[in-house]
Amino acid sequence: MLENKVYIVGAGPGDPDLITVKGLRILQQADVVLYTDSLVNPELIEQAKPDAKVLKTAGMNLEEIIDVIHEEIKNGKSVARVHTGDPAVYGAIFEQMTYLKKLNIGYEIIPGVSSVFASAAAAGIELTIPELTQTVILTRAEGRTPMPDGEKLVDLAKHQASMALFLSATLMKKVVRECLEAGWKESDAVVVVYKATWPDQKVVRATLGTVDEEMRKAGIRKQAMVIISKAANPELLDEEGKYESKLYDKTFTHGYRKGEPVNG
Repeated sequence: MLENKVYIVGAGPGDPDLITVKGLRILQQADVVLYTDSLVNPELIEQAKPDAKVLKTAGMNLEEIIDVIHEEIKNGKSVARVHTGDPAVYGAIFEQMTYLKKLNIGYEIIPGVSSVFASAAAAGIELTIPELTQTVILTRAEGRTPMPDGEKLVDLAKHQASMALFLSATLMKKVVRECLEAGWKESDAVVVVYKATWPDQKVVRATLGTVDEEMRKAGIRKQAMVIISKAANPELLDEEGKYESKLYDKTFTHGYRKGEPVNG
């Protein structure tokens, strides 16, 4: 039986099987389920118990959502607030938590599979390849929501690390322009994944010079993850042995294995 509190649950990127075991258990046991119906797969919400109160929140504002939660908590109910992906990344949960704290309502965050990692999996790429890129920047292009000082895309892109851009598919011309300004090349690889893990998923492989046109051809302008990375170059798979980690190198010693001596 769940406690009389709010469970902020990451539902994963879309595929109902990609919710965590704990997240699914909470969804199946909660008295009240509030979910982002514009993004969370309805097949997942069907897992709620038959007598649960299920509410869609896409058409609700923050105050309305909090009012519902407050009322249900006062009535002794457990509440599952279900978000897409992982709540910690662009989950819009901070403002909810501030209200919950003010109302003295307990809450627990249940992590989920982020769309960035689902997109990398769909595209068949590793975001951190030894000696090529070892850093992943999760960010967005500046649109109606301003970016803090030092976090504009042109500043972050100068690191030449792998970048995963959320909420940026409508701003690709701006994205390309700022990446080129930061020193990237038109030939650098880009992968765009539309609705990762959903039945209508699309994976577009392009370069900075072609990505805007390729997205237009594919009809992608929203609900897409944009990955700009030297690790996204499909030709890397033909370069056997060039970028191997030390973890499984037979000559490398670590805490669980003694490396073999190098011949010669």
